[in-house]
Amino acid sequence: MIQTPRGDRLEARRRRDVNSSVSHLWSVLLAGGDGVRLQELTRRISGDSRPKQFCRIIAEQSLIRQTRARLDPLFLSDRQIFVLSRAHVRYYREELTDAGNASAIEQPLNRGTGVAIILALIQVMQHDPDALVAFFPCDHFYDDDDSFRITIRSAFRCAGRNPESIILVGADAAYPEVDYGWIEPGAVVSQSVVGPLSRVARFWEKPPLDQARALLDRGCLWNTFVTVGRATAFVEMLCSQIPEAVLAISRATANDTLDLAYAALDTVDFSRDVVANLPHRLLVLRDRTSGWADLGSPARVLDTVRRYGIQPEWAIEEERMANAST
Repeated sequence: MIQTPRGDRLEARRRRDVNSSVSHLWSVLLAGGDGVRLQELTRRISGDSRPKQFCRIIAEQSLIRQTRARLDPLFLSDRQIFVLSRAHVRYYREELTDAGNASAIEQPLNRGTGVAIILALIQVMQHDPDALVAFFPCDHFYDDDDSFRITIRSAFRCAGRNPESIILVGADAAYPEVDYGWIEPGAVVSQSVVGPLSRVARFWEKPPLDQARALLDRGCLWNTFVTVGRATAFVEMLCSQIPEAVLAISRATANDTLDLAYAALDTVDFSRDVVANLPHRLLVLRDRTSGWADLGSPARVLDTVRRYGIQPEWAIEEERMANAST
């Protein structure tokens, strides 16, 4: 097709509008966890004590590199932030050599997801007070990355229309898992490309088994921890529940005293200490088709590779050794 001068101008304007919209979208990759529960398996795979996010558990790439590849089509490189822990520097240094303009925030210690989120939000809002932010764990598996990206785009649109709320991405529950958060969907607020956006009637973080069974019977969802919203909404929620931590990290960032602040802080779990207390600020979008799995335990890793017919190198080697010994 021949492009006219007017067509050129319209196309240039369209690209500017797209870039302007995308420039307010930020991703934060939470990669500071210690991966204690999976340490025995990751040590067998890698031969050292690296946390699971830096380990090649599912494929030839580490989980953090897979997460990056999954998210790269959605975000400008200078709108991506990695939140890491200093103890893991020898592992993440090799993973981020090609991260371009992305920012790496090194925490002196791992003080939980709540503190990591505060630290990331301070940096985001210094650059972009109007930011829409999505937080992503780096130890998850998705069978269909394209489907996942459609869900995230939809979550951003929902967050833009609901500036006082944050959007939780939920997954259909298959069994009464006690190590997940659970979401009870309430009234439908609107429809999205991937299905209904609903209010959250209640949120439970890691309920006991009998309660998890009841939640499964009621059709409640697993919380994937993928969370999307305006930076200001996140900050308001954090300030209402853990104001001391927000103040401590804000002051330490301004005064360059993060080591001292982290040493004095207790661990803060974002789901337990913030999200569970504010269901009226939450909306949930169901991710039905991406094949999400949390690789938080050896049993879940084994279930995932069997369910999707994945044959990672370490599993093939273990099977070979087992056959050789029989």
